[in-house]
Amino acid sequence: MKDDTVKLDLKAVGPATERPISIAIVAMGGQGGGVLTEWIVALAEREGWIAQSTSVPGVAQRTGATIYYVEMMQASPEGRKPVLAQMPTPGDVDVVIASEYMEAGRSILRGIVTPDRTTLIASDHRALSVTEKMAPGESIADSGAVTEAVHATARREIIFDLNAVAVENGSVISAALFGALAASGALPFARDSYIEVIRLGGKGVQASVRTFDAAFDRATKGPAQPSLVEQEDHAGAPVPVRLPDRKADALLQRLRTSLPQAAHEIAFLGLKKVVDFQDAAYGAEYLDLLGALHARDAAADGGQHGWAFTVEAAKHLANAMVYDDLIRVARAKTRTVRRERIRKELGVDGDRIVRTTEYMHPRMEEFVSALPIGLARWIIARRGLYEWADRRINKGRRVQTYSMRWFLALYLIGSMRGTRRWSLRHETEVRHRGEWLAAATGALASNYALAVGILRFRRLIKGYSDTHVRSLSKFDKVMRTTLKIADRDDAAMWAGLLLSAAVKDPSHETLDGVIKTIETIQ
Repeated sequence: MKDDTVKLDLKAVGPATERPISIAIVAMGGQGGGVLTEWIVALAEREGWIAQSTSVPGVAQRTGATIYYVEMMQASPEGRKPVLAQMPTPGDVDVVIASEYMEAGRSILRGIVTPDRTTLIASDHRALSVTEKMAPGESIADSGAVTEAVHATARREIIFDLNAVAVENGSVISAALFGALAASGALPFARDSYIEVIRLGGKGVQASVRTFDAAFDRATKGPAQPSLVEQEDHAGAPVPVRLPDRKADALLQRLRTSLPQAAHEIAFLGLKKVVDFQDAAYGAEYLDLLGALHARDAAADGGQHGWAFTVEAAKHLANAMVYDDLIRVARAKTRTVRRERIRKELGVDGDRIVRTTEYMHPRMEEFVSALPIGLARWIIARRGLYEWADRRINKGRRVQTYSMRWFLALYLIGSMRGTRRWSLRHETEVRHRGEWLAAATGALASNYALAVGILRFRRLIKGYSDTHVRSLSKFDKVMRTTLKIADRDDAAMWAGLLLSAAVKDPSHETLDGVIKTIETIQ
């Protein structure tokens, strides 16, 4: 039989011990992972090496980072080209670069960070994932677990807040990561070669070089030590003695004289939040409610408990009074501080135009609830009118926030906060808030720990639109179950377990399991 197999002369480019340098980059959308990859490839080729890059995009901007992979190898004197891999292989990666701390952790889970080979370069700042933001209460992943894994798995680590370095120098994190890579010495190229590659890019060169230099210096020399003046400034009390604005100062002095020292800091933060949400009169209402709760705390001998009830009330009452409605969302979109933050994060100077397109999907419920109570109920009672309006309002839109049309529309809605306290939504929030506080104060005299636990239930309520509806469902379920067992000595313990289960479990399965356990022991 004739053998028609084509046989290629694939001689080795170099000795069998020679191997390429491999670099894996994990970056989220908008962080310049592609630019960083291009810089590394250009650097290698500029030095006469052969380099190849590939990328595998994630599912979405914050549900899956893009993995970029680069392999490079010195060219053969005979001109033969090496065969380079297209994906990182566990145990074979020399450098892993992560643009965010949890992405470093995911790289470790993938097995591409190994103690015998890998230099890990990562920014230790956090960009919260969608699941961290959606879950009720505090659901931020534990960075400490990543830190422990890094120490155990990486041969060498270069980790600090590279994002902050980029922001401080008016660029993006890719330039900072490039500087940290140069400082690592993992590639056999001079610092000037890195900078020359950046200059050849032609865009934002000065800011990128400045960021590169800052990251290089930080990686090689360590963090700068704060001056004595800076140390003294940070050591000061967080609550000011006086405020220049007369109304604000009156509220501050009232806070100082009516509440215990233990609650001053958190109450001051809550007061600022409430006033920013509405006005000084709303801040006075916050202090009225908080003062009444503190009086109940004092009657229950709260001083013996470190005024825990008052401290928790200061925090959660402010959150209850500052709810996400249509007016707040619209106002947040048009605030100058937001626009400036976007420009700063993008590294855009004042001469350049920034356009933002956002996806918004308001529901008829949010629209109606922002109206005065009488008008809102009149519309709700007319089903035909309600459904007609719902077909026009309840749909997704791509909004160019800073276009004249949409900015004026959002600004107009945001300026309606003067009517907020007459709205149907505010009436609903006040009623729900009153029921929650009544449950907490009702338990105060007989079970101090349970009263504090009920105040903490407010952590479950968050978000806007559908997210808010789901969080209310969990809150109600936890509250009903707790009130059924309020006369038990261990009620506070079960309340804590219910809250913990509700915070960590988006599907209600764990929470329902705790509830069934409680039902079996009643």
